[in-house]
Amino acid sequence: MITHTMNQKIHANSKAMSTWLERMVKSLGNHSDRLNAINIFPVADGDTGSNLYLTARSAHDAISKLETENIGELLTMASRAAMESARGNSGTLLAVFLAGLAEPLCGVERMTAPALATALERGKVRAWSALSDPVSGTMLSVMEVVASTARSTHRASALEPESKAALVELLDALCVAAEAAVVATENELGALHDAKIVDAGAVGMLIILDELRGSLLGHIIDPDEYSNLHGYDIQDPHIHQDVSTETGVEVMCTISLDALGAATLRGQLDTIGDSVIMSPVNPTEDGYRWRVHVHVPEAESALEVIRSLGSPVNVSVTDLCTHDG
Repeated sequence: MITHTMNQKIHANSKAMSTWLERMVKSLGNHSDRLNAINIFPVADGDTGSNLYLTARSAHDAISKLETENIGELLTMASRAAMESARGNSGTLLAVFLAGLAEPLCGVERMTAPALATALERGKVRAWSALSDPVSGTMLSVMEVVASTARSTHRASALEPESKAALVELLDALCVAAEAAVVATENELGALHDAKIVDAGAVGMLIILDELRGSLLGHIIDPDEYSNLHGYDIQDPHIHQDVSTETGVEVMCTISLDALGAATLRGQLDTIGDSVIMSPVNPTEDGYRWRVHVHVPEAESALEVIRSLGSPVNVSVTDLCTHDG
């Protein structure tokens, strides 16, 4: 339940955002086992929690010693580190989301309701556009609902937009909306409905947003807060172990490409695989460094296509049949 006091201290600077990343890592680490247990989409490989945790840890490690008042600078550095070492679909989308958040916050030293609403919209757009075939009923749905809620709450608010009270109002509204979006995932994806569970990535996104609210408002999140979500109670079984998973591998890498090369690579990967995610990490002289993610029957087919267009680095190949247990 969302509660707050009118005179509470608000922490809305870059230090608070650094605290958010630190709390995100700790919370995702604590929840990784349960998130893994309900991870059945897009592949029942039981690693969503681990992937989110490891990606968030890379983001926090990158800025742990950074001294800046610029929230956008902090999140840009965090997102680039997260992108370079992102794990899986969920970790990659988290990194992309952080990159989107950072863009409109460049030069911003104090988080406000209008700034947060704009950042959440950009994060949603970046994440949805990174996927060749985005699917509702996942963490993308939570991002979309939260961005929409933030926008409508900000526009309808009678409070001074830059005030602390407006920020509290916005944070409260978006976390309530995020939880409702998580609950709704069970009926948005057939696999989740059949298993009577909510989506693992969506729960991870809820945890991340709750920790954002907690960091800015100085609240501690009850670890049992999510036990009422279907399939998420500590007593519930590891659902992913009972779901037949696809064969194949997950290929990830970073590669520098111009606009034409990026479009060509996306098109060719769409032809030979699925779960294609491509997102720019940072600009180069001729284009961008891109983080690439794809599921394919066998790695060499993807690597051959990628190498025909450039020289990939940070290449990883993971068996999709591997269960974390």
